[in-house]
Amino acid sequence: MSSIKRFFKDAIIYGIAAVLPRAINIFLVKLHTSTLQAEKYAINTDYYVYAAYFNALLTYGMETSFFRFFSKEKEKGKIISTAFLSLLFTSLVFLILTLFYSNELATFFGFETALFFKLLVLTITLDTLVVIPYAYLRVTNKPIKFTVFKVLNILIFGALNVFFLWFVPYAIDHAYSLPNFLLEYYNSNPKVMHIFVSGTIASAVTFLLLFPIVFQFKFSFDKQLLKRMLHYGLPIMIGSLAFVTNENLDKLLLGNLVGKEQMGIYAACYKLGVFMTLYIMAFRLGAEPFFFNESTKKNAKETYAKILTWFTILGAFFMLIVVVFIDLFAKILLGKPAYFEALHIVPIILLANLFLGIYNNLSIWYKLTDKTRYGMYFSVLGAILTISFNLLMIPIIGFIASAWATLITYSFMMLISFVIGKKHYPVPYQTSKLIIYIGLTIVLSAASFLYFRGIYWFSILTIFSYFGIVFFFEKKLIKQLLKR
Repeated sequence: MSSIKRFFKDAIIYGIAAVLPRAINIFLVKLHTSTLQAEKYAINTDYYVYAAYFNALLTYGMETSFFRFFSKEKEKGKIISTAFLSLLFTSLVFLILTLFYSNELATFFGFETALFFKLLVLTITLDTLVVIPYAYLRVTNKPIKFTVFKVLNILIFGALNVFFLWFVPYAIDHAYSLPNFLLEYYNSNPKVMHIFVSGTIASAVTFLLLFPIVFQFKFSFDKQLLKRMLHYGLPIMIGSLAFVTNENLDKLLLGNLVGKEQMGIYAACYKLGVFMTLYIMAFRLGAEPFFFNESTKKNAKETYAKILTWFTILGAFFMLIVVVFIDLFAKILLGKPAYFEALHIVPIILLANLFLGIYNNLSIWYKLTDKTRYGMYFSVLGAILTISFNLLMIPIIGFIASAWATLITYSFMMLISFVIGKKHYPVPYQTSKLIIYIGLTIVLSAASFLYFRGIYWFSILTIFSYFGIVFFFEKKLIKQLLKR
C-alpha cells in the first residue's frame, strides 16, 4: 500500500504539471476562438497536428527507451549522455534540412507562408532537446522541479498570447502609446502567427533553463548501448506516429472533406475532451517511471491492478463531470455560440480517451517484457481503422464520424492489448469492477446528455450517485489509503 500512496502523491504533483498548463490552454481556446475566425482557428489546429507528428518522429521512442534502460543499467550517466547526444545530432540534422527546404516544405504542408513552417520546426527542435532532461527529472523522482519547468513554459506561452491577442489590440483601440517596432510587427502579420511566435519563445526559454542538466554528467557515447535503445524505442516511434494519426488525422481529413470552417468547429469542441486528456497525461507522467521502478518488486502485478482500478474510477468521474455540465463548460470555454454545433461529439470523445488511458495502463506488459513491437502493431492497426472509418463515413454523416472513429479505434486497441497481454504478462486486473464502473458512467452520462441536459439538480444527483456506488465497492481500500 505504501508504494501506491507514493505513486498517488507523485501523480498529484505531476497532475499540476499536466493540469495547469492545459488549463491555461483551455482558457486560451476562448481567447483564440474569440479573436480568430473558424477558418483561421483551423490553421492553428493544423500547425499543432503537424507538431505532434514531428515530435513523435524526432524523439523516435527514446524517452520510453531511456526509462527502460535507466531502470536496469548501472551506468546512469552513459545512458543519459548517449540518449541526449543521439537526439541532439538527429534534431540538428532535421533543423538544418528543413530550414534549407522551408519554402518547398511549407507549400507541401499547406502553410500560407514559410515563416509558419520555420517557427514550427524551430519549436519542435527545442522541445526535442529537453526530452531527456525532463525524463531524467521524472525517473529520479523530482516531480516538483519537473512541474516548475512545465508550468513556467505555459505561463510564458499564455502571457504572450494574452499580450499579442488581447493587450496590443486593446491598446491600439484606446490610443495607448506602443513602440513602433511592435506596431509594425503586429500589423504586418496575421493574428494566428502571434500564437506560433509565443510557442517558440516559450520553448526557447525552457530549453535554456533545462539544458544545464545534461552537463551534470560526463559526456560519453556508447554505440552498442544506442543500438539496444533504438531496437527498443523504434517500434514505439512507429506506434507514436500511428497514435498521432489516431488522435489528429481526423482534423486534417475534415478540413479537406467538409471544409476548414466545420473542421475548426469540430476541433474547438474536441478540446472539451481535454479534461480527460489532462487526467491521462498526469497519470502517465507519474506512472511510466513508477511502473519501471516497481517492476522488480514481488507484488508489482497486484499494484498495477489496483492502479488501473483507481485510474478507471477517477477517469469515469471526470467524464461524468464534463458531460453533466457540458453546456456550462461550453459557455465558459468556447465563447462563440457558433462553436456549440459540435457539442454532441464531446461524450464520445471523453469515453474514447478513457479507453485510451486504460490502454496506456495496459501497455506496461509489452514495455516490461521488451516486446514493444506489439505496441507498434496495435497503434498501426488503430491508425488503419481511423483512416478507413473517417474516409468512408465523413462524406455520409459529417464530423461526428471522426468522433466515432476515435472511440472505435481506442476500444479496439484497449481490448486487443488486454487479451494478448494476459498471455505474455498476466496481471490480476479487477475486470468485473472495471466493466461496472464504465457501464455505470455510460448510462448516467447518456441519461444526463439526452434527457436531463441543463437540469442541474439532476447533474448533482448523478455525481453523488456515482460517488455512493464507488464508496460501497471500495470503502475498504479508501480507508487504507486514508490511513497515515
